[in-house]
Amino acid sequence: MDYTFTMRPSAASVLLLAFAAALPAQPPGRRSPIMRPLVMGRHWAAAAMHPLAVAAAEQIFQAGGNAFDAVVAGQAALGVVIPASNGIGGDAMLLVWDAKARKAVSINAAGTAPRLATIDWYKQHQGGKLPVNEGLLAGTVPGVLDAWYLLLDRWGTRSFAEVLAPAIDLAANGYPLTRNQSEEERKRFEKYPTTVRVLFPEGRALRAGELYRNPDLARTLRTLVDAEKKARRKGRHAALKAARDEFYKGSIARTMARFSEENGGLFRYQDFASYSAKVEEPVWTDYRGYRVYKNPSANQGPSELMALNILENYDLRAMGHNSAAYIHANVEALKLAFADREKYLGDMDFVQIPYERLLSKAYARERQALLDPEKASLELRPGEAPGGPLDVTFGTSGDHEGDTSYIVVGDAARNLVSFIPSLHSGYGTRVVMADLGFSFNCRGDYFSLVEGHANALAPGKRPRVTLQSTLVTRDGKPFLATGSPGGDDQCQRTIQTLLNIVDFGMNLQQAIEAPRWSTRGFPSSPFPHTMYPGDLSVEDRIPEAVREALRRRGHKVRAAGPWSMNMTAAIQVHPESGVLVAGADPRVSAYAVAW
Repeated sequence: MDYTFTMRPSAASVLLLAFAAALPAQPPGRRSPIMRPLVMGRHWAAAAMHPLAVAAAEQIFQAGGNAFDAVVAGQAALGVVIPASNGIGGDAMLLVWDAKARKAVSINAAGTAPRLATIDWYKQHQGGKLPVNEGLLAGTVPGVLDAWYLLLDRWGTRSFAEVLAPAIDLAANGYPLTRNQSEEERKRFEKYPTTVRVLFPEGRALRAGELYRNPDLARTLRTLVDAEKKARRKGRHAALKAARDEFYKGSIARTMARFSEENGGLFRYQDFASYSAKVEEPVWTDYRGYRVYKNPSANQGPSELMALNILENYDLRAMGHNSAAYIHANVEALKLAFADREKYLGDMDFVQIPYERLLSKAYARERQALLDPEKASLELRPGEAPGGPLDVTFGTSGDHEGDTSYIVVGDAARNLVSFIPSLHSGYGTRVVMADLGFSFNCRGDYFSLVEGHANALAPGKRPRVTLQSTLVTRDGKPFLATGSPGGDDQCQRTIQTLLNIVDFGMNLQQAIEAPRWSTRGFPSSPFPHTMYPGDLSVEDRIPEAVREALRRRGHKVRAAGPWSMNMTAAIQVHPESGVLVAGADPRVSAYAVAW
């Protein structure tokens, strides 16, 4: 692999760095040019979807914190500066490499359905349909804050007061809006007065460059810090738990419950008081000598492991990167994996997932036998293991996308934390909860209303979320942590990054920037779970000759913009030197820093 080496002054301005990173880099060796430089450091690295989130993580590192402290600070800030995509009302999935224990750990912070939410209730009150993208009925209990608590309590060294200080400053004193953030249409939110007050503080959309403040959110975060301070004499663990419990059992929980009941929501106090994020054993597969980990429950990540097992039977490098044969094999393998996602994957507290079979190499060979190298499948073909019914709509409208964010952090001990938080769609439910300054995720629209389905709605159940990232080891040592927003496209983005590195020898930045493709030839996660048979989109940097060869195989190819189909950030541990290598996608405002 080819690498460039860049060092950064510890006190350099974020704005200056952002300007420098936007300049085209020199080609690394013999390979293709990259738009952003690789960023390397000995002590720590951070990459996220916004420079200010990376700056917040840096503050904690400079104060002596570790990766777990820094990722909480960074994600809390990320929720302030990209409030449409994530925040304190969101859900999350995390993968951790615990350097001391030398093991991977999954944190499942997906939200749960309210206890009053049942399939019968929706049949009686909603005509058998789930609300999509907005409204309190689309929400699930926020999980992000409990993820913060688990990270700080189990592995961290800092207090909530310390790690939330950057986010509180940004919310209270403001941050400059980008052009995209300044173009929110007020009419989308007019039916939610609490939201209008927060998003349009002067009765209008703020302009690019103006400072946006959310004093209500700052006050909510300070409430957590105040609870921690009051319990400080009882010790660090008790103080952290006091802050956590203020959200789920204290004044914030009571405010959320009261507002929900007054505004037609199904959330009640007990839904928050009984919530807990879960620490779980990841599932994994070995791919060409690399061990690839995913979260096991209530998410789509294991689909990528199934696809990798199928693809391991091909000589992908001989096919050629982004050749018609290569893209075809990937897309067809992913269709089979997503068909199994549809049939088997859900909340493991409610369904039994047959991972022993689904992740076996023998099963992958059975599935590979279904692939025709010259013909695109237009069918949904799950495996034959026992499972529930399917829930799929064939049509011309349906959402496969989502509004999500991402941050990944590594430290001197080579702890890695991959944290993907989300609200699902823009501002989630779009309903700001009372005067708390944040809205809930709307992940409840991922449930199925088909009885017996692996993802069927049930009280207290977690929906099968699209949130997932990738943690990879080599010879028992951390190698890569990566993730990307993108709804149903997330697995497709992380698998392409991984294959670019492992099969094609790209360095991290090349792997992120390489031209992309995506299919929607499987049921979407949001209701009504629409499938587009044969669908295939490619960035138009992929040559027309390749697109035409894919059309001859039966793919319905659509060309997208040259830099439009990825939002990845990643940290790699250099396999020889152990140096931390950080990469960020130039397609978006993602940013990476290391020291």
